[in-house]
Amino acid sequence: MRAVQVPQAGGEFELVERDLPQPGEGEVRVTVQACGVCHSDMFAKEGVMGDATPFPIVPGHEIVGLVDALGENVRGDWKPGDRVGVGWFGGACYHCESCRRGDFITCANGRIPGVTFDGGYADAVVVPADALARVPEELSAEEAAPLLCAGVTTYHALRSSVVRPGDRVAVLGIGGLGHLAIQFAARMGCEVVAISRGTAKADLAKQLGAHEHIDSEAGDPGEALAAMGGATVIVATATDGGAVSRLVPGLAPRGQLIVVGAAETPLTIEAMSLIGPATQVAGHPSGTSKDSEDTLNFSRITGVRPMIETMPLEQAAEAYEKMMANDARFRMVLTTGN
Repeated sequence: MRAVQVPQAGGEFELVERDLPQPGEGEVRVTVQACGVCHSDMFAKEGVMGDATPFPIVPGHEIVGLVDALGENVRGDWKPGDRVGVGWFGGACYHCESCRRGDFITCANGRIPGVTFDGGYADAVVVPADALARVPEELSAEEAAPLLCAGVTTYHALRSSVVRPGDRVAVLGIGGLGHLAIQFAARMGCEVVAISRGTAKADLAKQLGAHEHIDSEAGDPGEALAAMGGATVIVATATDGGAVSRLVPGLAPRGQLIVVGAAETPLTIEAMSLIGPATQVAGHPSGTSKDSEDTLNFSRITGVRPMIETMPLEQAAEAYEKMMANDARFRMVLTTGN
């Protein structure tokens, strides 16, 4: 089979031929139809997680395809031909403290496709059966792929937050995560305020479902949000810690700032801006396979779709560079032709 691998940390992508992997106990082989290219693929490309990443590694954790073969003792009613997806969640250990409390996404020994074991930049991938999510027929493989990371991250963050229909949600950043967060919040019945630098994306934000747009270069975005009455939840997808920090005064009392984008600079927050209004700053990881399944179904029902650009598997290096340079609007997806 074809696979695109990284030979060592910081190495270049290589298109290689590999033997078809065989599923072990509790594992399933999936014939890959599409795999999203995510910013977190740089964890594999650059070896960010150190010894946790075995090189050479095949990146990719936004995988959609068909069940091809089952190993022994696979739990569940999976069968060949089932349409499935695999996201950031690549299985849990089920015996650490988090797992014993049912919080599988924070498993101390959690596995990640394309980071701790070979992922979806290939014709086939072997994953633990508990990593599988069912993919509705109404979603194409290319549309479903980004929903397994960017989608579940923003959808699950919102539904796990204090926000309720009719509340105000602000979304910082109109990119791969933000353009989905806007759609999800709007479909959940929230008043949505999109925040970005300049006005270039203002019209797009409203097309996606935002009711208002704040230009963060035209003034203080936290003050602008506060003047509207504050936001119950702010979903921060930007990579600028300063831009995220400036929004804290825009939270309504007992509001939440939920960080889902990996800011490249520190957040700096005045303690009293949290204490007085009893606001919170929280991080949010992705979600389990069931959370991914819920995200796909919500998207099917409500019409939420990612904005994507596709490239064939052989052009994985080009797709990765385009994603890293923010030249895509908004998600790159590799296709295999399978």
